[in-house]
Amino acid sequence: MNRIRTSIQQNEAAEENSAELLRQTRRHFFSRCGVGLGSIALADLMRGSAMGNDSSDAGNSNPLAPKPTHFPARAKNVIFLFMAGGPSQLEMFDHKPKLTELSGQPIPQSFIEGKRFAFMDSSHRIDLLGSKRPFAQYGECGAYVSDLLPYTAKIVDQLTFIKTCKTDLFNHAPAKLFMNTGSGIFGRPSMGSWITYGLGSECSDLPGFVVLQSGPRGPRGGAVNWGSGMLPTTYQGVPLRSQGDPILNLSTPKSISNDQQIQLVEAVKQLNMTRLVETGDQEIATRINSYEMAYRMQTSAPELMDTSGETAETLELYGIKDPKESSYARNCLLARRLVERGVRFVQLYHTNWDHHGGTTENLEKHLPEISKEIDQASAALILDLKRHGLLEDTIVVWGGEFGRTPMGEKRESTGRNHHIDAFTMWFAGGGFKPGVTMGETDEFGFGPVGESAHVRDIHATLLHQLGIDHERLSVRFQGLDVRLTGVLPARLLKEVVET
Repeated sequence: MNRIRTSIQQNEAAEENSAELLRQTRRHFFSRCGVGLGSIALADLMRGSAMGNDSSDAGNSNPLAPKPTHFPARAKNVIFLFMAGGPSQLEMFDHKPKLTELSGQPIPQSFIEGKRFAFMDSSHRIDLLGSKRPFAQYGECGAYVSDLLPYTAKIVDQLTFIKTCKTDLFNHAPAKLFMNTGSGIFGRPSMGSWITYGLGSECSDLPGFVVLQSGPRGPRGGAVNWGSGMLPTTYQGVPLRSQGDPILNLSTPKSISNDQQIQLVEAVKQLNMTRLVETGDQEIATRINSYEMAYRMQTSAPELMDTSGETAETLELYGIKDPKESSYARNCLLARRLVERGVRFVQLYHTNWDHHGGTTENLEKHLPEISKEIDQASAALILDLKRHGLLEDTIVVWGGEFGRTPMGEKRESTGRNHHIDAFTMWFAGGGFKPGVTMGETDEFGFGPVGESAHVRDIHATLLHQLGIDHERLSVRFQGLDVRLTGVLPARLLKEVVET
C-alpha cells in the first residue's frame, strides 16, 4: 500500500509540475508575441463542438459564429410569440358546441378524478363553462377561429395548428420555465440559448438571442425564462428596451472619444485574453465577445430600433400608429427586422393572459382587449416575413405556457383555470405544413382524442426543423448529459412538418 501511495503522489507531483511548466510557457510566449499568439491560443481554447464531436467549428474565436447542422435544415431562425399567462383556446380556436350546450352543468367526475388544478378542488362539484364567442370556419383548410381574432382568421391557410399540446406543470412560473427550458427547475438553459449554442448566429452586430417584452408587466419567473443555465452566458437572451437606449449604458459618455473607447476595449481584451490563455475558462471568452459585441451594438442597436425608414403601408399592416411607442405591434415589426439581420432566436413576451375571472382578468372584457392587442400584428408578421422572403427560413410560434379549463371558476366574473392536458398553439414557416391541424379534443375540450403533442415533442420538432438532433445537442453538467428535451422520450411531430 505504501508503494502504491508513493507512486500516486509522484504521479500527481509530476502532473502539477507539467501544468505549471505549461502555464509558464504560455505566459512567456504571450508576453513575447503579444495579441497575435494570444488570438491563436484563444482560438485553440475555443475549439470543440456545441453539436457533438462531429462539428468542424475548430479554430473560430467567435462563440456565436455559425456552426454546421446535424442534417440539412428547413429553417434558420425562430420567432416565439409567447402569450404569457395561458390564453384560452376555448375562446379562440377550439370550437366546442357540446360544451356550450351543457354549460352550467357539472363535468363528469371521470374527467377530473385524480387531476390537479391551480384554483379548483376536483373533489367538489365543478361546472362546465361554454364559450360565448361566435366561431366560424376560414380558409381552404376550414380552421375554426372565433371573432376575437379576425386578422388571424384571414391567414389560417398559412398556419399549422396543434390542438392537443400538453405540459406537466400547472402554475405559471414553473410552466413558463418548462415551455422555455424543458424543465421546471431554475437554472436550465432556455430554448433560445440551446439553439444559439448549437447553431451560432448569422449576425455579428447583434446578440444571437433577443427578447422583446410588452404588456402591463414582465412574465412570471423573469430572466430565467431566457437564461443560459450552465451554458456560457454569451448564449443567454438579451432583452432590448423600446424606450431610450436599447440596452442600459450602451451609449458612450460624451466625455469619451471614439479613439479612447477603442483603446479601452483593446486593453480590456488583452487582459482578458491573458487570463483566458492561463485558465481556459470559457466564461472569459464570453466576456471578451460580450465587450466587443457591445461596442458594435452602439451602432447596430439604435439602427435596428429606428423604424422611421419603414413604409407607411408596413406600419399600417402591423397597426402601428406611433413608430416610437412601445407595443406588441412594434415588437413584431422589430422581430422581422431582427431575423432580417440574421439574429437566430427572437422571443416576444406579451402579458397578461391569466383570465381567471375578476376585476382585471376576465373573459368578458379583458380577453377581447388583449386579443385585439396581438391579433393584427401577429398576422402582419406572417405576411411581412413572407413578402420579404423570410418565412421559408423562419419558424414563427404562437402560444403560452398552458391553456384554460372547460370548467369555469366561481368568481365575481367569468374566468377559467389553468389547464395542462390540451391547449392550442400555432406555427408557421420553416417547413411546417400550412393549413394543417393536428389533434382533436373531446366534446368538452378537456383532453385529447388520440395522441398528445407534449412540450418535449414540440421542442424536438423545432430543433429538427433547424437541422438539430435533439438527442445529440447536450452538455455534461454535474456528471449528467443535459439537453433541452430531457431524458424522457420525445418524438418528431411528423404530422405537421415537411421532413
